Amino acid sequence: MDNIKNIGFISTRIEGTDGVSLEIEKWAQVLGKNNFNCFYFAGKCDREPDKSMIVPEAFFDQPEIKEIQNKCIGSTHRSTETSDKIHKISDFLKSNIYKFIKKFDIHLLIVENALAIPMNIPLGLAITEFTVETCFPVIAHHHDFYWERDRFIINAAKDYLDRAFPPKLPSIKHVTINSLASEQLSLRKGISNIVIPNVYDFSKEPDKTSSKTCSEIRKVAGLEKDDIMVLQPTRVVPRKWIERAVETVYLMNLKEPKLFISHAASDEGENYFKRIKNYSDILGVEIVTLDKYVGSERNVKKNNNKKYTIGNMYDCADIITYPSGYEGFGNAFLETIYHKKPIIVNRYSIFIADIEPKGFDVITFDGFITEETVQNALDLLKDKEKLKHMVEKNYKLGMRFFSYEVLEFHLLGLIKSLSLRGC
Repeated sequence: MDNIKNIGFISTRIEGTDGVSLEIEKWAQVLGKNNFNCFYFAGKCDREPDKSMIVPEAFFDQPEIKEIQNKCIGSTHRSTETSDKIHKISDFLKSNIYKFIKKFDIHLLIVENALAIPMNIPLGLAITEFTVETCFPVIAHHHDFYWERDRFIINAAKDYLDRAFPPKLPSIKHVTINSLASEQLSLRKGISNIVIPNVYDFSKEPDKTSSKTCSEIRKVAGLEKDDIMVLQPTRVVPRKWIERAVETVYLMNLKEPKLFISHAASDEGENYFKRIKNYSDILGVEIVTLDKYVGSERNVKKNNNKKYTIGNMYDCADIITYPSGYEGFGNAFLETIYHKKPIIVNRYSIFIADIEPKGFDVITFDGFITEETVQNALDLLKDKEKLKHMVEKNYKLGMRFFSYEVLEFHLLGLIKSLSLRGC
């Protein structure tokens, strides 16, 4: 690994608290601990300015990129004008990748999801073509593949998807985050890969949120001292199945039935949020969004009106809902275990395959919420000894299977293998 010191992360967005950005932060911490220098290339980025290169066209929500997306996804025909625009922006992004490599003397690229899900087709093509031209060592870290999302089934970009999402090239090592994705990548693309699960720094006990801060948060949330705070710590997108969380609160028969959601609707529009609001109104459950109060751990400053962290929200909540129909892995699950909170979780496919066999003690359901499930949760909240035993056991399992040490072992091995081989 002596010939690799400076590592460049490339993604559409490296900012905030989305799953990909959080994992980039974790990988960077592990790499920094091992004396690597990390730099960042993205369309939006909140890392140190002197270590970052921001190219707006790399962001998936940039107007021209959105226009390309709208014309290529959900259609079976692509115009010459659209193809020309894709090639033009791809060439522009590729030239900037060359500049990024030169500016920071990059020795290895880690591409975060930009070669997996085609949110920015020109960026994927640019990275692929750059790699072909240079034989540059690349770790492609895949969080979500396009075949895992229904909205990409109909598209006018099959040639681009075959070429770059992801590409099969000799200087690229591929990483998936769960065993099912690993199997599908091998089956569909003939690409060998290793599984590195999402992780958390279980070696460091979480900083406890003060009772004063929790009192402030509960006051902001409109809760009395003894009210149960039910937290849904995710974005508001359809695959999160937030209807089930609403039903959970409804069946709890609380004095003030409220569901607290930590993140905004953001990337996938407002329609699903409106649907959730309408559904919760029918059931008499109030939806309380906390995103206006919550900043990322990295960005909370004295002059920032987002004065609380997501960690504060976990600490002050009584129980976590995680009813997702699909997850690439499950960051919120690990965060819940780390903050030693009980969780109600739907048995989504990756949970069944990669998490449940580890022996975590959680409240599960299969697709729909029952009164029995909710009663189990309420009984648990009343039994403080059982609750303490549960969360401590889960924390130890998290440390064993999903710690930074697990990431470090796999990641350093990958880097060593890349540094020893050519194109």
